[in-house]
Amino acid sequence: MLGIIGGTGLTQLDNLSITRRQIARTPYGEASQPLIFGEIAGVEVVFLARHGGGHTIPPHAVNYRANIWALHSVGVTHLLAIATVGGISSDLRAGDIVLPHQILDYTHGRKNTYHDGIELPVKHIDFTEPYSESLRQLCKQAAKNSHQNLHDGGVYACVQGPRLETAAEINRLERDGATLVGMTGMPEAALARELGLQYAALCPIANQAAGRGDSTNGIQYEDVMATLELTMVKVRILIEETVRVYDAT
Repeated sequence: MLGIIGGTGLTQLDNLSITRRQIARTPYGEASQPLIFGEIAGVEVVFLARHGGGHTIPPHAVNYRANIWALHSVGVTHLLAIATVGGISSDLRAGDIVLPHQILDYTHGRKNTYHDGIELPVKHIDFTEPYSESLRQLCKQAAKNSHQNLHDGGVYACVQGPRLETAAEINRLERDGATLVGMTGMPEAALARELGLQYAALCPIANQAAGRGDSTNGIQYEDVMATLELTMVKVRILIEETVRVYDAT
């Protein structure tokens, strides 16, 4: 079954025909909200808003372990995450959508493994390629089918948040090889790998990163939200077509 995690700007799916909700209690606490079961294009999916239905949970406080465990426990095998980001590369503009292929992790203090020697014994997963290539291919096919522009490949720098970055920090991230920056990509991707889930991310760009382009002198929150509202229309189209492609495989 395909699971979908919604991020900033996507706390609900308008094209999801809801059948039921299920409170998700796990050995790691409760998930961000009850799991929402339903159908998209006639295909059963499960949806979870990462920050809660009211977008009240900041990135560093999300219970990532509970979220991923809850989705896995109800039979999710493939997980498509929507993760809003800022664009670092000069070819990325607000309103674009990126399908990243690599991650740089700058977070700290987050519960980032199930294998901590308490519930499960210590285990070292291979994380050479953090995103599922097979699920990425489905997303690329969905973009082609739906005539949506999708940047194939990108290096996602995951920072702690919830504040946005300084221009100097963005310069450092770029020197490290990052092309986009967000706050929720880790430990989500690693936890999915630990549980054997196929995980990929669609990253709508809400703004150019600090010190870049339109954000040279600052980032205007009102502009960010207006851009996201328009971009999420394209994201929903991509999600629906990805569901169709997934069901056909």
